[in-house]
Amino acid sequence: MAQVRYEKASHVYPGADRAAVSEFDLAVEDGEFVVLVGPSGCGKSTALRMLAGLEDVTDGAVYIGDQDVTEVAPKDRDIAMVFQNYALYPHLSVADNMAFALKVAGVSKAERRQRVEEAAKLLDLGAVLDRKPKALSGGQRQRVAMGRAIVRQPQVFLMDEPLSNLDAKLRVSTRTQIAALQRRLGVTTIYVTHDQVEAMTMGDRVAVMKDGELQQVDTPLALYDRPANAFVAGFIGSPAMNLLSATTAGDGVALVDGHKFPIPRDVASSASSGELIVGVRPEAWRLAGEGEDGYPVTVLVVEELGADGFLYATPSGSSGDAVLGQHPGASDGEVPHVVARLEGRPDLRAGQEVRLVADPDALHVFDATSGRRLGA
Repeated sequence: MAQVRYEKASHVYPGADRAAVSEFDLAVEDGEFVVLVGPSGCGKSTALRMLAGLEDVTDGAVYIGDQDVTEVAPKDRDIAMVFQNYALYPHLSVADNMAFALKVAGVSKAERRQRVEEAAKLLDLGAVLDRKPKALSGGQRQRVAMGRAIVRQPQVFLMDEPLSNLDAKLRVSTRTQIAALQRRLGVTTIYVTHDQVEAMTMGDRVAVMKDGELQQVDTPLALYDRPANAFVAGFIGSPAMNLLSATTAGDGVALVDGHKFPIPRDVASSASSGELIVGVRPEAWRLAGEGEDGYPVTVLVVEELGADGFLYATPSGSSGDAVLGQHPGASDGEVPHVVARLEGRPDLRAGQEVRLVADPDALHVFDATSGRRLGA
């Protein structure tokens, strides 16, 4: 086991006009589970492959422990990688698949068998060791791929979207198993995913990437509570944070479609151009009471979840331009809307106009030009 460090590590693909990963700085502590997350094309898999030695480091360096491995061959880096497609040999049994790398390395037959049996016990694969991969479920194949990594007893586990081929229900149970297994083994692990829910539930820390650059790295709750910029705010959280285009209107006020949102005075005065983005988590909204002022919206649909529900609505009396969209990975042309999490079972119908009130202590404010967070 060892610490992992990226020091201003960059990678530029041949013919590309910009770096796929640019001056990437990240330290992963010994035994830590860190998740790299971001939309497709953000550079997260490239950063992982740079550490594995599968992509060159164009500039900067990567370290495993105290060793600079930037120019070290992949086979000599003492890492084990779990891929999206499992990469199992179809003609070999589960046991032989798990032991293959050990056999190539010259480990004795007795030790190979011992390591395979220990890993199979951890992964509940003891009953299928003699089967071929085609006789296994998707979840079992994924666990075999994990077992193949475990038996090597590496310093670092690298996992590149290992759950993406599983169905939704199996992904939930398997991500829990992987997180629990990593904590039990205590092996330094870097895990890549585009699924921010996966990232939030698995990682000790989460590193958010965009366009090859690291946006923020912190604990899941810190990312949720204090996003460093508007991109992180919109990416972390499900449903995504509401991001509303606003302008300053005197001390302590931001205007969205003519409606006032109270913000700290120092925040209002620190915007570079007077243009702001006001962020509101879905759970920070509530329905306005009788005679109470609020942000007017028109109901699109209500998703009933039992104890609570999600209200999807569009701003009333406006083009909707104030809403900057949902998850940054959302498709072009998606109609921007406001999302509110409401307790109980409100009797709302499509087309109805309601007013929403935001908890002033739960507002996030960002500079519209730079995207950076303003205030505490």
